[in-house]
Amino acid sequence: MGVSYKKLWKLLIDKEMKKEHLRLAANLSPSVMTKLNNNRSVTTNTLTKICTALNCGIEDIIEITPDKSVLERSEKEGE
Repeated sequence: MGVSYKKLWKLLIDKEMKKEHLRLAANLSPSVMTKLNNNRSVTTNTLTKICTALNCGIEDIIEITPDKSVLERSEKEGE
């Protein structure tokens, strides 16, 4: 399973907040921001910092996505 942070980026737009402002408010390193930008896994501590800074729940910033191989396998099974 993979992760998507599209919800996070949408929330930032809604709050008119730049990524750099989030990084500073949540005390995140540039490397963590790179992971987020590339939809890579981060620690639950990082997610907690983001939620605290944005006053939101974890479900507001992350979405679990199936891997491409899982999608392909389920499509083949459906044939």
